[in-house]
Amino acid sequence: MKKEDLRIIFMGTPEFAVGTLKALVEGGYNVVAVVTQPDKPVGRHQDTLQPSQVKLYAMEHDIPVLQPVKMKDPEFVETLRSYNADLQVVVAFRMLPEVVWNMPRFGTFNVHAALLPQYRGAAPINWAVINGEEMTGVTTFFLDQDIDTGRIIEQRKFPIPDDADVEYVYDGLMHLGAEIALSTVDKVIEGDGKVDSMPQDDTAATKHAPKIFKETCEMDWHRDAKAVYDFVRGLSPYPGAWTTLVPKEGKPLTMKVFKTVKTGIPVGDMLPGEIMMEKGRMLVACSDCMLEISELQISGKRRMSAHDFLNGFKNIDNYTCK
Repeated sequence: MKKEDLRIIFMGTPEFAVGTLKALVEGGYNVVAVVTQPDKPVGRHQDTLQPSQVKLYAMEHDIPVLQPVKMKDPEFVETLRSYNADLQVVVAFRMLPEVVWNMPRFGTFNVHAALLPQYRGAAPINWAVINGEEMTGVTTFFLDQDIDTGRIIEQRKFPIPDDADVEYVYDGLMHLGAEIALSTVDKVIEGDGKVDSMPQDDTAATKHAPKIFKETCEMDWHRDAKAVYDFVRGLSPYPGAWTTLVPKEGKPLTMKVFKTVKTGIPVGDMLPGEIMMEKGRMLVACSDCMLEISELQISGKRRMSAHDFLNGFKNIDNYTCK
């Protein structure tokens, strides 16, 4: 079988998925349709509809786009079946019902941004950095009835530098995910649908990647400085770790923290969350030592360096991080 003969339906929504879709299209693979989320209402009055990044790319390349509200909708299922796809490729999309993932004759595989079975779930990149991992990667696996549990086809590793934030890892895995997706499709073509795969070891699934909410992003200064440092870079630049600046008197302020620096300075008798100024630096006590905040954003203000913030905020010593 030639790659032009393999009919592929691609499913995905965010920018991360575009990397793989672009690689398939530019590589000459036969993407016959794209499935993505419905356009999202945005704006103050929610009266503007914003298409997904995957939809925008598909429209630019004249690829038919399907946007079901419900994946089990009979009309959608019949439309999907009408494309007579041999294979479905899924990247950063929702959970699929069996009627969908079991439809193509060669099955459906997913590109997951982690080394399964570790970090099953919605936010594997964030949690790998938050947990201080030195290595992550991408996995292709065949979908089954559970989330991220299917038979593994391929894996590739990606090192995480100690100073890397989520944006760096995201970009790296987006490109690596595109590479492994093409390699997996080629395996399907070479084997005429028969691809070697191996079951996951569920007992090794000890680290998870649940969806991240606002409350997930609140900083805990009672943890050691390395854990807080990793927490910040695991959420930077988006959605952003945050803490509350509580004054001795007056109104508290919400502060997002985008970058910190490990100092090794002992906390002495300071309590977690207490702030100290030293030579123009903003230091906050953790459970073991001080952590410097170097980039931040006060609610309603722009993102800025701590130096610029302190130039216009003279009484920071009267505040405590909670």
